[in-house]
Amino acid sequence: MNAPERANPLTAEPYDIVIVGAGPCGLACAIEAQRAWLTYVVVEKGCLVNTLYRFPTNMVFFSTPELLAIGGVPFIVAGEKPTRAEALNYFRKVAEAFRLHLRLHERVDEIVPEDGAFAVRTSRGILRARNVVLATGYFDTPNMLGIPGEDLPHVSHYYTEGHPFFGRDVLVVGGQNSAVEAALDLYRAGARVTLVHFEDALGAKVKPWVLPVIESHIQKGHIAVLFRTRLEEIRPGKALVSTDGERRWITADAVLAMTGYRPDHSLLRRLGVCIDPETGEPEHDPETMETNVRGLFLAGVIAAGYDANKIFIENGRFHGAKIVRRLLERRVPGLPVGRPAEAAEG
Repeated sequence: MNAPERANPLTAEPYDIVIVGAGPCGLACAIEAQRAWLTYVVVEKGCLVNTLYRFPTNMVFFSTPELLAIGGVPFIVAGEKPTRAEALNYFRKVAEAFRLHLRLHERVDEIVPEDGAFAVRTSRGILRARNVVLATGYFDTPNMLGIPGEDLPHVSHYYTEGHPFFGRDVLVVGGQNSAVEAALDLYRAGARVTLVHFEDALGAKVKPWVLPVIESHIQKGHIAVLFRTRLEEIRPGKALVSTDGERRWITADAVLAMTGYRPDHSLLRRLGVCIDPETGEPEHDPETMETNVRGLFLAGVIAAGYDANKIFIENGRFHGAKIVRRLLERRVPGLPVGRPAEAAEG
């Protein structure tokens, strides 16, 4: 159940904050805004915590639950590390407990500066806000291989679960956690898996409890691996690979390019945010998360640029507090300040 908007729709009074993105960092920002009695709304083009929903079905988080918790709500799990299912349940419960005002499955098409504020054009209309927080993540823009056949229907940059690939030859591209965990899950589901990686070994940041497992399966021949190998072309049923300059075709009923993701800066650029050409980091004050555009803030990994390993839920969840503190310090005319809004009972 959503909280009241605390804005008068008859007067079209602008929100204090429109938050774009209902991931954990966007939700944490909404909680801080609600506690400060700011009018706010969270707009999300997909479902609640849409990125987490699109994670592999059987994924286990690297972090412990207390590092993922937001709003002071304990995150209780059955084991040491939270599963995807436990995380989805937790963030649903948080949204319900605080009765956060959410507009899910509503796409933000454009944000336009307007008389010292912003007009946020969505798929359902126009929202006006004194401030905007972009908590859009980066999961929607995969790093493309840039090779022929990458757009074929049997090629994907996302992985859900292994069952549909039972009895099939699957090529997994990459050597980091996402590729390694996909390869293991595919093997357990009965797929014939070949892992292709351009380096000499698997990534140094592969989860320590996963690395010995994948290495064991490779040594036993359960999972084939091609190091120092690049994928050059994809065709139905096969793929062209190059190992140390030697090219050959291998069987591939499906190709999973687990090559990571990049932030989409198009909206930021249109708003006039400066982007570092080398790091991809949008110009912002790390103490307040405000960009060089007054009233436009960042929350979560969108602030990290091309290095997504700089910001996770663990540290991005605190961005909302920085943003709200900045707004309260600024004392924007009409900014309501009152007692904290606590989570609902029961």
